[in-house]
This record gives sequence, C-alpha cells and structure tokens, in this order.
Amino acid sequence: MSERDPLQYRPCVGAMMVNHQGRAFVGKRIDNKEGDFWQMPQGGVDPGEDLQAALLREVTEETGVTARHVDVVTRLEHELFYDLPAELQGKLWGGRYRGQRQTWFLLRFTGTEADIRLDAWDHPEFCEWKWVDPDLLPELIVPFKREVYRTIVDGFRDSLSPISPHSSLRA
Repeated sequence: MSERDPLQYRPCVGAMMVNHQGRAFVGKRIDNKEGDFWQMPQGGVDPGEDLQAALLREVTEETGVTARHVDVVTRLEHELFYDLPAELQGKLWGGRYRGQRQTWFLLRFTGTEADIRLDAWDHPEFCEWKWVDPDLLPELIVPFKREVYRTIVDGFRDSLSPISPHSSLRA
C-alpha cells in the first residue's frame, strides 16, 4: 500500500471504554439510518489540542462519562487510517478529508451505569448504548471501519481481562 498523506485524513481520537468485566461500550448513532450499526466513542481533534484532552472531551460529549469515571490504561502505538466510501467522500467534514486518521486509547470505566448519560450534551450522537464482548466489535461497526476495529481489538487484547470492580488502574 502506498504511503498515505496525513493531511488528507481528519485527525481523530477513539476510546475503547471497557467495564470491570472487560466488555466494551458501544453506542448506536442517531444519524445512521442505513442499518443496525454500533460504534465506540470517537471524534475529531481540534487544532493544537492534546490527544488525551481530545479523548476525554469526546468521551464526555458522547457518553456523559467524565474523566473522574475512567482511567486511561494505554493507547495504540500507531495511528489507524480509514477511507470513507466513495459515496461519502466530499460530503462529510466540509469535503476536506478522504477519511480519518485515528489515535485509539483503552479506558477502564470506573463509574456506575448511572454515570452514562447520552443526553449530557446538546447534540447527542447516540440513541442507545450497551456493553459487548470486544470480539464482536468488528461485526457491529459500519463495514468500512471493520478492519480498523479488528486492529483495535487485537491491539488491546492483552489489557482486556476482567478486573475486580474494587480495584483501579491508573495511567
């Protein structure tokens, strides 16, 4: 594969947020009318914004979960890229990007389910949420992101084991 020009890809962060059972959070996007697709929290990085700050902002905006209810465990070493399907290129993000370049983090959720509030932000992105086995993630996401999700699951696999709900991981 040829080298990708990072300027053609929107900078983004993503969170695999797992509970004490090692199950991953997914939300069903409000704007997806094409199927029963679910995704993990993710979003754009503002110019000059620190990646971890962007991550925590996006998680809070999309799930209502604040930094005090998650521990950053680790992150993938390399950015992951995906291209939008041809029918979406030129339509999203002002037509500026052909896809996204994503930095993915693994978060351990330390709160309670009452701390998850999809309506915490003025413009919610998810209408439903659930915890799922991480191995199911590639099956739940829109098809053009499946390879990225396989890489995420494989990259975090060694850190996904269940933990006691009374212990806490710190980055």
